[in-house]
Amino acid sequence: MTGTGHASMRIDTPAGSILTDPWVNPAYFASWFPFPDNSQLDWETLGDVDYLYVSHLHRDHFDAEHLKRFISKKATVLLPEYPTSELRDELEALGFTKFLATRSDQVHELDGGLKIMIQALTSPTDGPIGDSALWVEYDGVRLLNQNDARPTDLSIFAELGHVHAHMLQFSGAIWYPMVYELPQAARTAFGKQKRDRQFDRTWRYIDDLKASHVFPIAGPPCFLDDELWQFNDIHGDEGNIFPDQQVFMEEYAKVGGSNGVVLLPGTVSEVTTEGCTTVHPVPDVAEFFARKEEHLRDYQARMRPVIAAAKASWKHPEIDVLKGMKERIEPLLDESIYMAKGVGGPVRFDLTDDAGEVIESVLVDFPAKEVRRAADEKVRYRFKTGRALIEHLLHIDEVDWVNSLFLSCRFSAARIGQYNEFVYSFFKCLSEERLQYAEGWYDEHERAVEAEDITLDGWKVQRRCPHLKADLTRFGIVDGNTLTCQLHGWRFDLPSGRCLTSVGHKVRAERIEPQGA
Repeated sequence: MTGTGHASMRIDTPAGSILTDPWVNPAYFASWFPFPDNSQLDWETLGDVDYLYVSHLHRDHFDAEHLKRFISKKATVLLPEYPTSELRDELEALGFTKFLATRSDQVHELDGGLKIMIQALTSPTDGPIGDSALWVEYDGVRLLNQNDARPTDLSIFAELGHVHAHMLQFSGAIWYPMVYELPQAARTAFGKQKRDRQFDRTWRYIDDLKASHVFPIAGPPCFLDDELWQFNDIHGDEGNIFPDQQVFMEEYAKVGGSNGVVLLPGTVSEVTTEGCTTVHPVPDVAEFFARKEEHLRDYQARMRPVIAAAKASWKHPEIDVLKGMKERIEPLLDESIYMAKGVGGPVRFDLTDDAGEVIESVLVDFPAKEVRRAADEKVRYRFKTGRALIEHLLHIDEVDWVNSLFLSCRFSAARIGQYNEFVYSFFKCLSEERLQYAEGWYDEHERAVEAEDITLDGWKVQRRCPHLKADLTRFGIVDGNTLTCQLHGWRFDLPSGRCLTSVGHKVRAERIEPQGA
């Protein structure tokens, strides 16, 4: 395996080579960059592969410009089984013509004894309508590239035989809590909780699979724009949600982990059934990370023209934002049942000029199913962002504002009450195809009856988490009267069943009385 940055790697076997998730160019309004810098790799050689695997459409995994320029169009694309054709459509538009349409959780035998299996996750909250993990086997050596997918159960991979290399996410890939308009102390506290939950989830996955070697991948990004520089984990902030690979190694050691391997861009690891031999492109990995800020400053200097060019392309003053949002959003609001009800109130976009002053406010009224100019209504969520960013989204006809605006962190947010997943689910479904799929998924999820119960620390609880059906025998932790599902960190009050993390999602639970009481 050759590290090629972030979630990307090249897997070489005598039966063929696979390149996964190559990402080089900035993503999300030029806010995210791969860390460490991977732009200097020999991509002409790395891109000459037999197979290409793109796990999902998040732009730190799907880099259209790079795929078009550097990746061989002779490669066969290993395509996850997604409910929409968007990933295939976009790859075909880039010139790829050979596809192996896999079946989720089914082993496929390729030429020369190479075997692969892709597990596709298809909840509306999984990436941009989908995320996936890739299992590979050759000559008895097995690896699982989980990247940033969050399967509820890894047993299907373990049942195929002992895994020798496990690649998984450990760092943040979200905008919470940095963008929320909170006192600094609260933001730090929430960030620390988020950081701790990320590591707890990672330890659980590692313990479930028990692979010979663990490779921290799929993060963190780095932020090279001066406006976002504070998000880099170089300031000693315990609430920073973007710890790097060296921090992972240190934290992993604290819980007894001794089989971690860092994949820098250019690192080569040879994995066999007997062990793992690794050669890095730098003399000392720990020293490299100790000089992280120096690396970032050099990287920033190289990328300043790229960021400036991107910013110059966003403005489209000829676009009537209110009219554009009405035309895009109102027909979808009219068709939405579950998501509109789930949001349950108005959402406001405050649009700013270059000086940061609000010059226009647009209200998306979910109960009334209307987009209009905002007045002084009380709102469920408020997003404050540059008008130019919304102009650009409308100009390019973007159907996924989560996989663009929100992941960019180029906004601030405030909300009344708990986190509401339906807000973000809706704004990643701004197309007829996505909306209909998400509504159907929620309909099926809402009507499903989960009959099986389990016992956790004196409570009888439904086995599957009400959020995304994680198995609570694996991910459920009870502390007093509170149940926490460690897969996504959602918390529930057991006596009432009420979700403490978001609206809705009530859990079925009752206390078990001691025998003879």
